[in-house]
Amino acid sequence: MIKLCELRDIPEQEGIGIQTNAGEVVVLQRDGQVYAYKNYCPHLGIDLNFQPDVFVDLDGKFIQCSNHGALFQVEDGLCIHGPCLGKSLQPVSVRVVDGTVWMTAADTSV
Repeated sequence: MIKLCELRDIPEQEGIGIQTNAGEVVVLQRDGQVYAYKNYCPHLGIDLNFQPDVFVDLDGKFIQCSNHGALFQVEDGLCIHGPCLGKSLQPVSVRVVDGTVWMTAADTSV
């Protein structure tokens, strides 16, 4: 497993970007659950964010692509609004152990 961050580093209802050897991972927290996705928009094949650690819409409900405004559900990465409707972000498997967020070995090729 690869250490990504401490759980306390992820603000509730927000996300952070973490650079790995295989690319950037977006890690988000919702109601104590942690979700992670490759930082890659399925529509244009570019990073989701323009600014560091800005991955959610103004209400903090959805992951938002800064380029074209597509909205993705945090829980499963499904696009519910925008030009990539019905497509999904690429999930990254993570585990939280003693307050530390780890990327599992299966996803080290992100």
